[in-house]
Amino acid sequence: MSRYLTTAFLARLAEEGMAVALALLALHRTGSAAQGAFVLTAWMAPHVLAAPLVGALPARWYGAALGIFAAAIAALAVTVGHAPLPLTAAIAVAGGSCGPVVAGGLSSLVAGLAPAGRGRTRAYGLDATVYNAASVAAPATVGVLAAFAGPGRAMLALAASAAAAAALLTTAVRQPPSPARTPPRAGLTAGMTAGVTALWRVPQLRAVTAATSLAFLGVGGLTTTTVLLAEERAFPGGGSLLMTVFALGALAGALATARLRRPVPPGRLVTMALAGTGVALGAAALAPSPVLCLPLYALAGLCDGPLLSATLRIRADHAPEHLRAQVFTLGAGLKITAAACGAALVGLLAALPPALLLTWTATLHLAAAALHTHLARRTVPASGPVGGTTA
Repeated sequence: MSRYLTTAFLARLAEEGMAVALALLALHRTGSAAQGAFVLTAWMAPHVLAAPLVGALPARWYGAALGIFAAAIAALAVTVGHAPLPLTAAIAVAGGSCGPVVAGGLSSLVAGLAPAGRGRTRAYGLDATVYNAASVAAPATVGVLAAFAGPGRAMLALAASAAAAAALLTTAVRQPPSPARTPPRAGLTAGMTAGVTALWRVPQLRAVTAATSLAFLGVGGLTTTTVLLAEERAFPGGGSLLMTVFALGALAGALATARLRRPVPPGRLVTMALAGTGVALGAAALAPSPVLCLPLYALAGLCDGPLLSATLRIRADHAPEHLRAQVFTLGAGLKITAAACGAALVGLLAALPPALLLTWTATLHLAAAALHTHLARRTVPASGPVGGTTA
């Protein structure tokens, strides 16, 4: 499991660092961050479209996908600001198409590495912790490397991190043969369709996917909203501090979830995490002082931390074993797409008061909690709490 966690951290460090690296590199070479934003859009856009295909691939191909992922990052380090934009965008699309392996495919492997029950709960808690740790470490790592070695070399370091993940993946994951448990081959197209069908027909999967996608519509614009809020409240540069506090809170929340001694049903944990994050962000929108926002953002992150591990556990428990990878990659792709739409929406509404935008994000989280509760009530009872038996 430790090798898997190292692999996941290295891959996610590369993924989480791309937004900052592209912005810095474009600004350094062109004098504007606009090209970086365009290339980042090209990097994120194919996630939801590529997710069914990536999920239908055998896990033994994940190493090759990570290799392409690393090569694309390295190519972008060379071409951004130097090559024609269509070529750079095409490279970004190719690399972004492998993104579902990092965002969801790797997590689908955890169920095969940890025993069912409390061991699997702890494994997914650690997986979520690694994800949050990468989101904290990546921007800082890119910033330090860019300051001392230049943004181009900082992006090459991300490529090296992804390449190391690809190399480690072959030894980190054991794929037990299970031909008897896998349905007869029905072709790649049928396999892709089966993943979408499972995500819709299995009530627990439908509930968590709908709720988290709705919440991520708000999460996508949270960084921009926070920067605007800090500037409005005479706290220059405070936006990055608030988001760092949020990320650290999420890391603490994920780590606490991995160490829970008393079992908590994963469905209930999803609802509690969404509602808690919404309440904390709503309070931050009403706080008159940026200083008061700091503990509220920390609380919001703390509540958000368990959401990922609970979501991963629900997917692992309720996805048919032969469709687990498709369910993980599709769920992650839908969330990333929702976040991209949310970021674009906040960009269009940036003239509105930042407190109103933050209230919008909080409201989406509360609505997502209500949606999950509503859909979960229509499901069959869960087979067990987090730490109990799997479905």
